[in-house]
Amino acid sequence: MTSPTEISVKQLSRLIGLPGTPALIDVRIDEDFARDPRLIPGSRRRSHQELHQWAPLYAGHKVIVVCQRGQKLSQGVAALLRHEEIAAETLGGGFEAWASAGQLAIATDKLPERDPKGRTLWVTRARPKIDRTACPWLIRRFVDPDAVFLFVAPTEVDRVADRFGAVPFDVEGVFWSHRGDDCTFDTMLQEFGLQSDPLAHLAAIIRGADTDRADLAPEAAGLLATSLGLSRMYRDDLEQLSAAMTLYDALYRWCRDATQESHGWPPAKSPTGAS
Repeated sequence: MTSPTEISVKQLSRLIGLPGTPALIDVRIDEDFARDPRLIPGSRRRSHQELHQWAPLYAGHKVIVVCQRGQKLSQGVAALLRHEEIAAETLGGGFEAWASAGQLAIATDKLPERDPKGRTLWVTRARPKIDRTACPWLIRRFVDPDAVFLFVAPTEVDRVADRFGAVPFDVEGVFWSHRGDDCTFDTMLQEFGLQSDPLAHLAAIIRGADTDRADLAPEAAGLLATSLGLSRMYRDDLEQLSAAMTLYDALYRWCRDATQESHGWPPAKSPTGAS
């Protein structure tokens, strides 16, 4: 019988990439992590031996704890977190079951170093339009929910990156940028190992909007229009990013769950005699 404090791989897979996903804590020991040094998207590695130090960070949050097989390590950590009045569940079967099911997993060798508060720090040009909002959405939903984004003058991106230890993106001559016909969003999908049909579909829409290739996806023209509209609604780049997160949340959910659904007018009438 499944424990009431356990979530299945299938259930968790439906939450990944969505707003409101519980905090994911990977407590695998170093030996197990070395066998497969990837992470469930959005998760953060923590040591069970240092639980008393990091547990307060999750007060008021829902948490899912992941170990190698979903046994003693994650169950012990989750029980201790619940003792601290933190709503904690474990992943049934652990990371081993997640990987065996072929679910998305992040390649950690490309993850930037974290700042003293445990966040990844990124920098790009001010006044974002498409790629510079799509990439932050991807990072916060699949890589680091706590990521910080700095929008600065184009001439200062490199210097800010150097002075503050931030990772530059979507500017020329850096690792995280356009490659050939691909956008920075495409680059991030490739380098982080985020290969799925919904994300590939979303990438085509973003690429079409960002490179004036509306022929790549019918939705690209709409994304371009709404992105330009957002850029004129907000003077503050972070406020604009906050508003754009909802836009990309909706597009991703459509790519994942609703591409076959249509909507017409007038609405279909019920068969004669139906009630």
